[in-house]
Amino acid sequence: MTNAWVVRAGRDGEHEQSNLDTSRATIAWNLGDLASATSREDVRKAMDAAYPDDSAGRLANHTGQVWAFRSAIKPGDIVLMPSKLKPGYIHLGKCTGPYTYDESEPDPGRRHQIPVAWKDEPVSKSVIKDDLLYSLNAIMTVFNPTRNSAGARLHALYERGSDPGSTGAPSSNTQPATSGTDLSATDVSDPELAPTLESIRDRIRTHLVENFPDHKLTRLVADILEVLGFRCEVSPPGPDGGVDIIAGRGPLGLDSPTLIVEVKSEPGAIDVKVLRGLHSAMTQHRADQGLLVAWGGVTKPAAREFLRDRTSFRIWDSEELLNRLFETYDRLPPSTRSRIPLKQAWVLDEDGQ
Repeated sequence: MTNAWVVRAGRDGEHEQSNLDTSRATIAWNLGDLASATSREDVRKAMDAAYPDDSAGRLANHTGQVWAFRSAIKPGDIVLMPSKLKPGYIHLGKCTGPYTYDESEPDPGRRHQIPVAWKDEPVSKSVIKDDLLYSLNAIMTVFNPTRNSAGARLHALYERGSDPGSTGAPSSNTQPATSGTDLSATDVSDPELAPTLESIRDRIRTHLVENFPDHKLTRLVADILEVLGFRCEVSPPGPDGGVDIIAGRGPLGLDSPTLIVEVKSEPGAIDVKVLRGLHSAMTQHRADQGLLVAWGGVTKPAAREFLRDRTSFRIWDSEELLNRLFETYDRLPPSTRSRIPLKQAWVLDEDGQ
């Protein structure tokens, strides 16, 4: 039976790039080599010795996660690594072998390893439906999501790049990963969820997916740009020749900088052809600047090409569009705010202490 697993790469993503570069997933508990551990109790003894000041509950929780990483993730299982270096995206891969411990690794937080063949491109969270995305935001480092056909849907996400939803999920032979081990299902399968800043942000993201498709997203981008000081001419729905918005400063929208905007609401990554098309439109309209709003982000070749033109060109993916929405929300038209009913609240940033 194959399963899907979330394995985080550190609170701040400090192990993320290394994991991608070396085709592995890692956990940072300082426990020594666990290759000879044959039971959960073996891991608990190592945990007790390494962290004598931790509470019993914390030790039990961490033991479950480490034992799952050590013994429950099998070759062929899907592994998800939520990105901290590229917020709004998730790296997907497949486990290709068993647990190992690399004593020669100079960073002790990377010595516990499983080999993973990562896909070349991360997926945008915008392709994942709200119920599954919420489950993936559990704060544990290692866990096995199964709610709402999560296993089958994550396999579909890996294979096709999209989430079919709970009703459209294919039949699957997945089952809670604790089967066949001495783990309790409450340890690592579907941990209890609590609202986090990340989960709240993702809920707003999916609200925009559901309520601002296609041309409606273009109108929202125009509203944001107008708050930022532009006068916008929005193309009508339908073929637009690579130009969704023409914008400029001044009373007539003719003053510099003039701006050409292309809005792509597709959940998948946009390829380099779209960037080149926007460059052509900038030349045709003699615009000073270009903006590509790519809800699902851009491919790596497109990102590399963008770097050569970043003095006159910008890309907003879903994460950056959310930033701009929050920045301008209180000045947006009332009709727009009524369709995105946000309420501001101050919370203590525990991670910032």
